[in-house]
Parts: sequence; C-alpha cells; structure tokens
Amino acid sequence: MHFTDYDTRVAAYAVIVDDAGRILLSWFNGNHRNDPGWTLPGGGVDYGEQMPAAVVREVKEETGYDVEVGAPLTTDVFVVPFDPGRRPYQSTRVVFEARIVGGELGTLEVDGTTDFAAWVALDDPAIEADTTSPIVRMGIAALKVAQSTQ
Repeated sequence: MHFTDYDTRVAAYAVIVDDAGRILLSWFNGNHRNDPGWTLPGGGVDYGEQMPAAVVREVKEETGYDVEVGAPLTTDVFVVPFDPGRRPYQSTRVVFEARIVGGELGTLEVDGTTDFAAWVALDDPAIEADTTSPIVRMGIAALKVAQSTQ
C-alpha cells in the first residue's frame, strides 16, 4: 500500500524511572473510543515538531514535570486495517529515555486524554494488567536492555 493511501500518526513517549524503582505513568481516560488505562507519558508529534521536543511538551502536559530527553529506546508500529468509511491507519511510536529536571507532579492537560499521572512501582501488578498499554511493558523492556549494555 502506498503511503498516500493511509493515515499516519507519529507519536513520541518517555520512560522515566526514579531511584526508588518507580516508573512515571499517565492515566489515559480512553477518550470515549478505547478502554482507559496506564500508558507512558507522551503522544502525538505536532506538524514540524522534533520528536524530543514533543516528548518534553507531552510529559509536561501530562505529568507536570520538565524533562531532559535521552536516547531513543525502541520503536513500535501498529496498523488498523481498512474499515468501511474509514481510511487505513498506521501508528508509529518512538520511545525515549528521559529524566526529570524540574516541575512537580500534576497533570496540566485540559480536556485531553490524560486524567492524572502517578509513580508506579516497576513490580506493581498494575504494570501487567490488561488495562495497561503494551507500550509500558515495551518501554520497560527496552530500558532494561539499554541499561544492560551500558
């Protein structure tokens, strides 16, 4: 299929883990189309925006924190095939390592898809729950690989 025959959304996300072994997650409210659940802070890259800048913006909106963006950890692509009345859709997501450099916990997004953010222990059963986006587990696994090669 030619790229002009489907819609694409590019998104950038952050994996932020503190010294206490907790990961910073955002609560996705489902936006009336999907089930709510935990996800990594991040989201759509605006037209003309660089991915690291999108991570900084999205993390601030969703968590209240200022971050310094590190290296990309992994990528993910998923597709939603043709459905009558809707164009095929591809989501391309890049996950970056990031660290907090300021701000304080508190969602700044108004009328968006994030209701709140929280620190969740990496061994919390919520990480493995069906309501947690697979991108969370993917990000954690990619961070562990990156840390094991350092």
